[in-house]
Amino acid sequence: MRRRLLALCCASAFLAAGCGMLPRGSERHTVTVWLMKGSASQDFLDRFTEDFERGHQDIRLEFRIQEWTGIVDKVHKTLRAGSGTGPDVIEVGNTQVSQYVEGGKLTDLTLESMRDWGKRTWLPGLAEPGQAGSRQFGIPWYAANRVVIYRKDLFEQAGINRPPRTRDEWLADTEKLNSGGNQGIYLAGQDWYTLSGFIWDEGGELADETDGLWQGTLDTPAALRGMDFYRRLQALGAGPVGADEEHPPQAGVFADGKVAQIVAVPGLTQSILQQNPELKGKLGYFPVPGRTAGRPGSVFTGGSDLVVPQNTDDPDGAVAVVAALTGAKWNTELARTMNYVPNKTTLASAVDGAEGVAAMAAGAAHGRATPNTPQWTAVEADNPIKEYMTRVLGGADPQTEARRASERITEALAPSLG
Repeated sequence: MRRRLLALCCASAFLAAGCGMLPRGSERHTVTVWLMKGSASQDFLDRFTEDFERGHQDIRLEFRIQEWTGIVDKVHKTLRAGSGTGPDVIEVGNTQVSQYVEGGKLTDLTLESMRDWGKRTWLPGLAEPGQAGSRQFGIPWYAANRVVIYRKDLFEQAGINRPPRTRDEWLADTEKLNSGGNQGIYLAGQDWYTLSGFIWDEGGELADETDGLWQGTLDTPAALRGMDFYRRLQALGAGPVGADEEHPPQAGVFADGKVAQIVAVPGLTQSILQQNPELKGKLGYFPVPGRTAGRPGSVFTGGSDLVVPQNTDDPDGAVAVVAALTGAKWNTELARTMNYVPNKTTLASAVDGAEGVAAMAAGAAHGRATPNTPQWTAVEADNPIKEYMTRVLGGADPQTEARRASERITEALAPSLG
C-alpha cells in the first residue's frame, strides 16, 4: 500500500500572515524526504508543507517520490553514501525496516519515541517491525490491513441481520451463505497472510527466535489450530487450493456476483465496482472475527514507517519532519485523506465515519507483522507456507506437512555459516 511530491513556496496571499518571512540574515535549508508513490496525495503534501514551513522558518521541505520496484536496493545504496548526499527522511515498508537496520545505517530514535511521540499507543504491527532489540528505528506512519468485504443483500437473503463477531458465528453464517449457487466465502488456498492472523489468534507464530536463532513453528499445537480453522472456513467456498488470492485476482471473482464474502483490504472495493457497477450500495465491511466477541481477530498489518539515515547532515530537521508527519494532527489528516488507519490506537475514532477504514482500525489494534528478521525475505522468495497450505487442504496430514514447512523456514532463516 503509496504517494507524494514537492515542496510549496508561500504565495503572496500568505505574506501578510508572516509566511516566508525569515529573520534578517537567515536562510532556509532543505530537508529532503523520500516518500513512496501513492502514499499521500499532492494536496496533502501541499497543505503539510505550508503548515510545517510556517512553523519552521529555517527549513524548506522537498519531497521526492519513489517507486516500490527496486526500492530496497536504492535505499541500501543511499544509506551507504556520504554525509549529506541523500535524503534526510525515508518512508519504508514496515516489514522492511529490519533490512536497513543491519550495518548501523539508521538513526536510533528511541528517546524521542518514548519521550515525545506516544510510543505506548502505536499500532503493534507498525511499531514492532521498527524495533531492533530495545531500540526504535522505524516510526509508525500509517497502516492498512485486511477486513471482510461482504454482500449485504446476500446476508439479508440468508436471514443474517448483522455481521458475525466470533469465529463460530462466522463459520455458521458462512455455511448458510454457501447455498443456492453462491459461495459462502471465496478464500484461496494459499492466502497465507490471512492464515497468519488465525495462527496468531491461537497464540502461535510463523517462526520464533531463541538466543538469536530463528526456527519455523508451524508445527506447534497453536499454529495447527489456526490452520484447522482456515481449512474449515476455506471449504465453505470454491477457492482454488493451489493458488493465492491474486491467481485469479479475487476482486474479479467477487465481482462476478456469486460470492458472499472475501478477505481483503477495503480499497479492493474500487476494483470490484469497476468490474460490476451493479454492486454499488450492496457492499459492507466488518473486522475479521476473533475467538470471542470482545476482540476482533488478529490480522497482518501492512503500511509504512519513517526512518532517518545516519548520514543525514540535518538530524534535527529530519526529526522535526518525522514528529510532524507522525503526530496526531497530520497523521489523522493523512488517514482521512487517504483512507488509512492512523498510527495510534487512540486515533482510531478519526476514521469512524468511513465503514471500511473503521473496520480496518478495529483489526489493526490487534495487528501483527511477519517475523522481525531481515532473512524473512528468503522465506517469502520460495514460500513453504503456501505449499503447506495446499497440501493440507488437499487432504495431507497437517502435522507432517507443518513439520516439513517449519524445517524449510528454519533453513531459510538460519544465519550464514560461511
